[in-house]
Amino acid sequence: MSIDLYHMPMSPPCRAVLLMAKVVGADINPKIVNIFEGEQMDPDFVAINPQHCIPTIVDGDLTLWESRAICCYLAAKYGEDQNLLPQEPEARARLDFLLYFDMSTVHHRMTEYLYPIMLRDQKPEPEKLEKLQEALGWLEGFLSGHDYAVGDSLTVADCVLAASVETIDAAGIDLSAYEAIQSWLERCRENIPDYEEANAAAAREFGEMVKGKMTE
Repeated sequence: MSIDLYHMPMSPPCRAVLLMAKVVGADINPKIVNIFEGEQMDPDFVAINPQHCIPTIVDGDLTLWESRAICCYLAAKYGEDQNLLPQEPEARARLDFLLYFDMSTVHHRMTEYLYPIMLRDQKPEPEKLEKLQEALGWLEGFLSGHDYAVGDSLTVADCVLAASVETIDAAGIDLSAYEAIQSWLERCRENIPDYEEANAAAAREFGEMVKGKMTE
């Protein structure tokens, strides 16, 4: 039975779930929720998710939202590679840390900088860009010295972070100073199945919208 995924491709958290689904080979039934048109407030969707947020999945009797929780669930239920969601305490702690770091810092600072530009036609705020670059500097250190986010094997953290960082790159934020991030992102692009379809194409669409606003 396929998993219903309520999502919008331009949303980085939604793309993280799509990437994870590709990695584990989960059968996804995509259901687009256009938040620009307010479709998240449709009564049928609110009946499924009273917080009316995306992504949301329905997998049999389970209804779940919050992208990082969904990614962990997909890895646990459908992933054959035990490295995707490591159980060794130190590796799992590092994975959990990076999921929280993305939520509270990378993704948060990205939205603080980019969303006012795209959604409210505000001018770029240099201090918010500096905060995002600070976060990227920390991520550079966390990714240095190994191939993926948690050691040398792909994990849930790579799918989550790749959705955020691909968006940052597509929006024209210069990553040239972050060699570890660039190398890691290229490995994700090469080794996550259907990466272009699941992540890069919609990230570019998002980025073009942002860059268009910046030049208006």
